[in-house]
Amino acid sequence: MNPATPRRLYRQFYVTLVGSLALFAVIAGFLWHTLTEASPAKEAFEILSELAQASLAEAGAPREAQQAALNDLRARVRGRFAGLALYSAEGERIAAAGAPLPRPEAGRRAGGWVRGPEGRQAWAIALPDGRLLVARLPRPRPNPMLGLFFVLGLITLGVAVGAYPVVRRLTRRLERLQASVEALGAGDLRARVPIDGEDEVSALAASFNRAAGRIEELVAAHKTLLANASHELRSPLARIRMGIEMLRGDANPELRAELARNIGELDALIDEILLASRLDAVREPEPAESVDLLGLLAEECARADAALDGEPVTVRGDARLLRRAARNLLENARRHGGGSVEATVRRTGGGAARIEVCDRGPGVPDHERERIFEPFYRPAGTREREGGVGLGLALVRQIARKHGGDARCLPREGGGSRFVLELGTAA
Repeated sequence: MNPATPRRLYRQFYVTLVGSLALFAVIAGFLWHTLTEASPAKEAFEILSELAQASLAEAGAPREAQQAALNDLRARVRGRFAGLALYSAEGERIAAAGAPLPRPEAGRRAGGWVRGPEGRQAWAIALPDGRLLVARLPRPRPNPMLGLFFVLGLITLGVAVGAYPVVRRLTRRLERLQASVEALGAGDLRARVPIDGEDEVSALAASFNRAAGRIEELVAAHKTLLANASHELRSPLARIRMGIEMLRGDANPELRAELARNIGELDALIDEILLASRLDAVREPEPAESVDLLGLLAEECARADAALDGEPVTVRGDARLLRRAARNLLENARRHGGGSVEATVRRTGGGAARIEVCDRGPGVPDHERERIFEPFYRPAGTREREGGVGLGLALVRQIARKHGGDARCLPREGGGSRFVLELGTAA
């Protein structure tokens, strides 16, 4: 991502906000001007209209009487108007007082603004008898749009000033998120984004932190896997090396069998390491197919000489991985279970598939029930050859999670352990 992008982003936010306010000001002014002819002078003209109807002479009165009445009206308003003019219904001027005023259009019957030459304006008042009284304030009437735009401009300016810190704070949080992403890409797996607030940006930061934490865990797991694998490989290799040095043409069969066993142990370790790495790298088990868990478990129980009980349950997943998980659980139970291993497969109340493998061994202490699922972990007091290579249960949990479930170790009534493998939703 270009480092300048967040700056452009906050500018876009800010310009969009201010532009929207300016557009609102223009539209509001246009609508105000279009839908109403109200102005600050309207009240004065309304008062003049009431006075005119009470003070002016009747339409049929002589011109002198109408002129005198108009002069009297202007005196009563005490010079508040620069000029007054009275026009007949036919548009003929009957009387005038004060400054010259523009003549209304011929045949006009309604009140309103009257435009004169050089932009001078006056207000026409329609009298009940059809006459028009035209009046103008002493000073040129200011355009009412100017006041409206001034007020809207002040509002726009205030919102623009107040909105800048908000917009800048939002984009600054995006810049911090960008910096953390770049730091993570540069190899700093501890990079995290501070979470402040409960909006979408905070949710995005939380998602990034979860992803970064998961990446850090995966990398640490791979490092631990490789470090422990190098240590675990030394033991069988050392025994093989010693056996080869002792091997002669007349070597006894026991020595040859021991070498074969060590080589098989080494081969199994390498196979489990490769499978663990593949499970970390691949998000979904491939290929997905319908797997009969009862049939699969029956085959593995026959191989491990374990008792089986349950009901037919079908799940979607990788049959090879599920077989490996069942085999690892049965072999672990046979290794530590004192010769009595029982397996069951059932549907749970939520529609998931559950496999349980139980034994009558010494059991697993509470503080080790999670640790036994860590790669290469062996319970205290377990000898190397009795504890396997330490990857079997770790693979079981990985396979379960790839199928939307999990693996747990629970105590068993009467002694022993109960390993529960859940596989998400059954088909």
